[in-house]
Amino acid sequence: MSHDMSDDKLPQAHAAGEGHGEAAVADNPFADPGLPPHEPRRTDIDERAAKRAERQVSLLFIVSMLATVGFIASYVSIDADRIVYIFPLGHISALNFALGMTLGVALFCIGAGAVHWARTLMSDVELPAERHAIEADDETRADVIEQFKTGAAESGFGRRKMIRNTLIGSMALVPLSGVMLLRDLGPLPEKKLDVTGWNEATPNAPIRLVNMNTNEPMKAEDIAVGSLTFAKPGPSALRPAGLQESDEDFQEAIAKDALMLIRIQPNDIKDADSAALGFEGVLAYSKICTHVGCPISLYEQQTHHALCPCHQSTFDLSDGARVIFGPAGHPLPQLKIVTDASGYLVAPGGFEHPVGPSFWERSE
Repeated sequence: MSHDMSDDKLPQAHAAGEGHGEAAVADNPFADPGLPPHEPRRTDIDERAAKRAERQVSLLFIVSMLATVGFIASYVSIDADRIVYIFPLGHISALNFALGMTLGVALFCIGAGAVHWARTLMSDVELPAERHAIEADDETRADVIEQFKTGAAESGFGRRKMIRNTLIGSMALVPLSGVMLLRDLGPLPEKKLDVTGWNEATPNAPIRLVNMNTNEPMKAEDIAVGSLTFAKPGPSALRPAGLQESDEDFQEAIAKDALMLIRIQPNDIKDADSAALGFEGVLAYSKICTHVGCPISLYEQQTHHALCPCHQSTFDLSDGARVIFGPAGHPLPQLKIVTDASGYLVAPGGFEHPVGPSFWERSE
């Protein structure tokens, strides 16, 4: 194999004795090299380029203003329950997507416009400042004020009115996004938090309990002692097909209607009132934690304790779902259940107490 190499690619030959472990020592290796010479940018010497940069900065600020207006329009016009498919995100809330995109664009354009303005139009001349005592004398303060005025003049904030006006406009509109969010503080929920889908049930028109996994109505013998099953409302006058995941308001409804079914030996039930609300040891409790509304899904069959995974509130389901640990302030509401003529578990009415966390207008 040949190892020939062109002499043109080789470094220049060193002088005799150079490059053999003897570093060259300058007269003063710690000398301040100073600032490199300033090189003017194109916008410094070409007014047309400066005007073009000015229009670009203004365009970014105008886009920010339009995005803020889009944020407000989206907040007012898009239904909070509307779900859309957006590749590659999948099915997501249209309102959340619109608010996130518009607010992100509004803030990004303000930042990008400011950076582009600083890099193309503001003065880039570097000025060294000597260290000085923390407390400045009158002369230094006057010098700082003068430098501030000089910097403000060099930024072109007063001279470039298009940038100034669009910047003020975009900065004035962005806070409106936060103000509009205050709209969610009202109106008052009134009685909406006191009722669930089970409130449609009556003794003459009870609602069947439907297994959330199989979507089939349930009988008492379907629930083994020590097991935990989740249920939702079956067909009713308002929902002839029962609560379905395809319903537009499914997430809102299931957040109040979800049930947690357990079966305990009747002799192990400590609370007589709780046993009376159940059927042959089958007890139906709200699945929604009374602390902040997390869904409860952890059950210990030996102790009959249910644990909320969010903040570890623990409820004794054999004792009326009494709180035995954690920050929850109320027991889990229990739903009265019986069986219909076909032997299916049904609810003849709604919860006696509101489900979920406390709220100002709670009736108790």
